[in-house]
Amino acid sequence: MACARVPLDEQQVTEPGPLGKEHTLPALHPTRKEDRCFVPYKSPPEDCSPAEVEEFMEHAKFITEDLEWLLTLPHDKFWCQVVFDDSLQRCLDSYLHQAPRGLDLASLPSSPAVADMQRSVHRAVFLTFLRMATHKESKENFLTPAVFGEIIYENFLFDIPKILDLCVLFGKGNSQLLNKMLENIFTQQPSYYSDLDETVPTVLQVFDTILDKCGLHCEGATAMEPMKLNAHKQPTAMAMSQQDLVDLILYLCDSTTTIHAFLDIFPAACSSFHSHGFLSRLTSFYEAAVPDLEKAVRKRNFDDKGLQQDLWKRLSHSCRKMVEMAHLLLHHTCLQPILEGGENMQTFAEELLQHFTSFLPEKRFLSDYDEQFPIADDISLLQQALPVIDETRTSYLLQGVECLGLRGPTETTQPDSASGSSGRWCCCCCFSWL
Repeated sequence: MACARVPLDEQQVTEPGPLGKEHTLPALHPTRKEDRCFVPYKSPPEDCSPAEVEEFMEHAKFITEDLEWLLTLPHDKFWCQVVFDDSLQRCLDSYLHQAPRGLDLASLPSSPAVADMQRSVHRAVFLTFLRMATHKESKENFLTPAVFGEIIYENFLFDIPKILDLCVLFGKGNSQLLNKMLENIFTQQPSYYSDLDETVPTVLQVFDTILDKCGLHCEGATAMEPMKLNAHKQPTAMAMSQQDLVDLILYLCDSTTTIHAFLDIFPAACSSFHSHGFLSRLTSFYEAAVPDLEKAVRKRNFDDKGLQQDLWKRLSHSCRKMVEMAHLLLHHTCLQPILEGGENMQTFAEELLQHFTSFLPEKRFLSDYDEQFPIADDISLLQQALPVIDETRTSYLLQGVECLGLRGPTETTQPDSASGSSGRWCCCCCFSWL
C-alpha cells in the first residue's frame, strides 16, 4: 500500500509483476490503469422512435456505469485512470461537445426515461470533472499542488474551451462549486491565465464573423484581415438564405451565452477580457448587428412560424446576455474596487464614467443597458463613495440617458408568431458553444 501523508506523485507501490515477482513502481503509472473502454457520448434523439431511444438508453447507461465505477476508485487508481486512459478523455470531451444546452432542452423528447437517463449522465460527468479539479481529497489523499497543475495542463485534462463548456453546461445550480473548481485550476496552474489571454482575441473574432456575414462594419473592430474585393456583395440579414440566418443566430446565442456563463462564474477572468477592449467591441457590435438581426427575424417570411418564434427567443436571449456581460465587466473591473474602498478609487471612477460616456453614441445599446441596469443607480453609488466626483460630468451623462427615454422606445416588437411571451427579453437557460 502507498504510504500515508505522502503526495501521490511521490508515492511508490509494490505489486506483482508479469511473472509473479514483486516489483516497485510509482503509484502514478500507466501499468496501474484498469482496462476499461469508455464509449463516446451521443445526445438524446430528436424524435422518440423506439430504436433511437433504445440506442441512446443503452449508450448512456454504459457511460453512467463506467463513470460511477471511476468515481468509486481510490485516489491513486482514479488518477491513473484519468491520466493514462485516452478513452475516458474522449468520452468526457464528447459530452462537453454534444450535450444539450438550456435552449436545446425544450426541443428534446418528452420521454421521462430519456430525461432521467440524461440527468444521470450529466451528474456523473460533472462529478468526474469536479474530482479531476481537486488536488487534495483528504490529509492522506492528495497531489503536490505544482505537480497537480502540471498534470492537468500537460495532459489537457482542462483547457480554456473545456472550461467554457463546463460553465455553460453545469453553471445552473452549481456556480459556487464551479467557481471553486476554476479558482483551484487557475491557482495551481497560472499558465491558464496566459491561455485565456490568447483566447480573448478569438472570442472577439465572433463579433467580426457575424458582422461580416451580415455585410456590416463595426467601428470598434480591428482590421484583422484585409478588406475583400467582393465585400460589397456580402448578403445582408434580410437577403441571406433562411438557413444562413438560422445558423447565424444560433451561433450568436451559443457564443454570448457561453461567454456570459464563464464571466459570471469566474469573475477573475473579467480583467483579461477588459484588457483586450472587449467592452467597446461588444457595445459597437450590439449597436450595429442587433437592429439588423431583429428586423430580419421580424420582417422575413417564414413558412414555419415556430422557427421564427424560436429565432426571436434566441436573439432576445443573446441581447440580454450581451447586456449582462457588459455589466459584469464594469462591475468587476471598475465599480467593485470603488465599493471595496481600495487604492486608486478616483482612477476606477474615471474609467467607469468614461465607459458610460462612450455608451452615449451607442443609443440602442445604452437604452437596453439602462433598462436592465439603470446607470443613475451606479452614478448614485459613485457619488456616495466619492463625494468629490465631477458633478458637471455626471449631469451630462444622466441627461444623455434621459434623452433616450424622451425619444420613445426602440422598435423591438416581436413577430406575430411570438405571442407566447411579452417584452423584449426572454429569460432562458444557457445554450451551447459551437
